[in-house]
Amino acid sequence: MIKLVSSFCLGLSLVAVTGWGQVSTALPLQPVAPEKLKYVGLDDKLAENKVNHQQRTVYRWSTNPSCPTTQTKAKTPAAWNKSQRQALLTAIEQSLYYFSTPKAARSYSKYANTKFSIENVRRSLVRFQELLLTTTSPAALEAAVKQEFIFYQSVGKDKRGKVEFTGYFEPTYTASRVRTAEYRYPLYRQPPNFKSWSHPHPTRAQLEGKDGLGNGKSLLQGQELVWLSDRLEAFLVQVQGSARLKITDGTTMTVGYDGTTNYPYVSVGAELVEDGIFTKDELSLPKLLDYFANNPDKLDSYIPRNNRFIFFRETQGKPPTGNLGVPVTGDRSIATDKSLMPPGALALIVAPIPKVEPTGEIDTRVVSRYVLDQDTGSAIKGAGRVDIFLGSGEIAGERAGRLNGSGNLFYLLLK
Repeated sequence: MIKLVSSFCLGLSLVAVTGWGQVSTALPLQPVAPEKLKYVGLDDKLAENKVNHQQRTVYRWSTNPSCPTTQTKAKTPAAWNKSQRQALLTAIEQSLYYFSTPKAARSYSKYANTKFSIENVRRSLVRFQELLLTTTSPAALEAAVKQEFIFYQSVGKDKRGKVEFTGYFEPTYTASRVRTAEYRYPLYRQPPNFKSWSHPHPTRAQLEGKDGLGNGKSLLQGQELVWLSDRLEAFLVQVQGSARLKITDGTTMTVGYDGTTNYPYVSVGAELVEDGIFTKDELSLPKLLDYFANNPDKLDSYIPRNNRFIFFRETQGKPPTGNLGVPVTGDRSIATDKSLMPPGALALIVAPIPKVEPTGEIDTRVVSRYVLDQDTGSAIKGAGRVDIFLGSGEIAGERAGRLNGSGNLFYLLLK
């Protein structure tokens, strides 16, 4: 596991809710006293210059007396990182489009009489967009946000704010539109009669065979969409829910999620930990890939343990799309449990996010990032789980495979 090089040094206690009405029961969020945010930087990635991460303070649930009492600031405010500001603006536009849809109105109907009504969430996002466009520097944005917004923290998995973070990405693999001796492992379309399948649905082994090569009597026969050369790659496309495929004929195909069988998600990584192959702290996607590269026979044992089977459709080059029906943006979109959290809302995460250093190495630091809550996932359940979308391709996959740690999640509403 990559060593975290940030200081875990604060003592954030959850403030009791008084007069919060239905929100306290509808959403596992609690308002944070402004003084608790005094030393929290709100997104150094928006700044052009580098930040001394040893002096970044991150709110947690214990106090480290060695932490600096104030955060060192540059004499001259850092300029905007234009590409990062544009990425955040793009993600905001996607959420604002979502708020104009009937789907958003239906989703927010249960929050109509709460602080997290669709009107309040949308109004807050519009104001944040205005500040992002009009403030003169990231430092000025930070000051304005702390002045104008209230932060509501997720109670997390421990009721004290602890949230577990993971990462996901859009993989890029080579594939074939026809089956060949090399490209043997298919992704499947949703069968036309899928809705009439009996329950429980067939298991993964019944659908694709224990070896993943298909089953002559399978209900999926004839629904093959595309073939990959590596079984683990085909499985990882199911885990991620989308992929950009370089076809052997020189074209590119994009595929996206188009339904699932009615089984809970079972993590192959968690199964490896359960069997004592790795400890939880040791496990990462690169380690998992190395293990199966050296033990390919184990795929037939571990992959069938996850009976949840994903179907795909060709998406004609469209970017990866979250469950809100809008594209997700690398490092700026998160997935949460949408039965609990406000869809499309503006949030701030404090999380251990891997970064590619100038040397090419990937290092992990606990940082703050503004994000939009635009997706969900079968493994993302409860107030203590967040999945961060990290983009497309090999580097995004390397970063996602290393993102595994705890932090905090806040949602922002205008005062």
